[in-house]
Amino acid sequence: MKVIIIGAGEVGHNLCTTLAATGHNVTLIEQSELRCEKLDEEQNARIINGNGSSARQLVDVDVASCDAFLAMTSDDRTNVISCSLAKGLGAKNTIARIHDETYSDNSVINYQLHFGIDLLVNPEAICAVELAKEIRSAGRVAVENFARGQIEVQQHQVAAKSRLIGKKLQDLKLDPRVRIGFVHRDGNSAVASAETVLEENDLVTLFGHPEELFSLRERFDPKQKINVSRVVLFGGSETAISLIRLLSNPRFKVRVIEKDKAKCRELSERFPDVTVIHGDATSLRLLEEEQIGSADYFVACTKDDEDNILTCLQAAKLGANLVQLVINKGDYDQLLGVLKTVLGIEVVVSPRQATAKFMLRNLSADSSSTLAELPGGSGKIVEVRIKSTSPCVNKKVKDIHLPADALFVALLHKFKAIVPSAEDVILAGDRVVLIVSEAERKTVLASLI
Repeated sequence: MKVIIIGAGEVGHNLCTTLAATGHNVTLIEQSELRCEKLDEEQNARIINGNGSSARQLVDVDVASCDAFLAMTSDDRTNVISCSLAKGLGAKNTIARIHDETYSDNSVINYQLHFGIDLLVNPEAICAVELAKEIRSAGRVAVENFARGQIEVQQHQVAAKSRLIGKKLQDLKLDPRVRIGFVHRDGNSAVASAETVLEENDLVTLFGHPEELFSLRERFDPKQKINVSRVVLFGGSETAISLIRLLSNPRFKVRVIEKDKAKCRELSERFPDVTVIHGDATSLRLLEEEQIGSADYFVACTKDDEDNILTCLQAAKLGANLVQLVINKGDYDQLLGVLKTVLGIEVVVSPRQATAKFMLRNLSADSSSTLAELPGGSGKIVEVRIKSTSPCVNKKVKDIHLPADALFVALLHKFKAIVPSAEDVILAGDRVVLIVSEAERKTVLASLI
């Protein structure tokens, strides 16, 4: 695959290394001549000193023949303009890195559609999804970056007092944004159908909007106590802001410790339900005063890696239940595993690595990929790319006849991710997520691809 990357910062540099190592034909355009000289010596890619938002420059690198155009500079406007130009000049797939939430706000105009960009990516938001996994629901199925956090997978056990016992799934009247995927009973897992009847102690796996899934907990277990989780964030960074949005439910009591007074004021105005503390969390005295030892989660997510590491160690020593660390620079890439095991930091994430992983999945030439295994190895959660030649293009979900052991659980359009209804139409370029038994996997994939 021919890939053109604009910008050789932390994210662009790492993407260049990762994609070139996996066999892609990579061209990287960077404005800094000094950085280009350094990259030319270490990268197995074509390095060009130039302006990625110049139409002439893009024509010179034959952008019309590229399979993927990735604008990854730290400037949103440069990325949006570059991608828009690349699309106009014939690039097949354009992806822009963005930070400003303005470009994600579709209330007035859909920026992505207006500029002809195939995908907007925020590395800090991807990183926040990784951090939120453990905080939002410690018992959820491990599906990484599932629809970029728009759709979640959770497991609930049917308790003895649940009114769901003895009922068919078709009679539960669940929110349309929720789908029961499979039921694990007596050591066996089965893909759920409308006729499936729930029994006591069934372990049910659900797919859907995170808040809708959470609201169902009491229906499965009326006595389940919902505890408030105390979350402390060190730093009012973009990662922290994205994480605050993911933890907007009242069951999360969020505090932010931030050094910059102006940023504290801004955070307080934007998130009135969040407690913002002006101070430096590298100070052990401040951590003690704020009783960090009683926090359920402590997340160090500033732009300073050394400060993040130090505060995580202090928070862990003071007794914080679960400590999470954000590492921004590539200098620590080889130490991520060490930080987790030796220093006792439970979750370590890197925006650049999370973005690279996300990009590899999106740029994969494979028509399907396995996201997770069903309990007991009875089947898989599979994501399928719908090509223009697929027999299901322009068909409604109800008109696509899947075997009994297969079920659609998510539909990812270009701009949104939903749990599909019977009336939703599958379009070329969509991605569908389904659960399928091992016995039916090949047959189902053949009918979709």
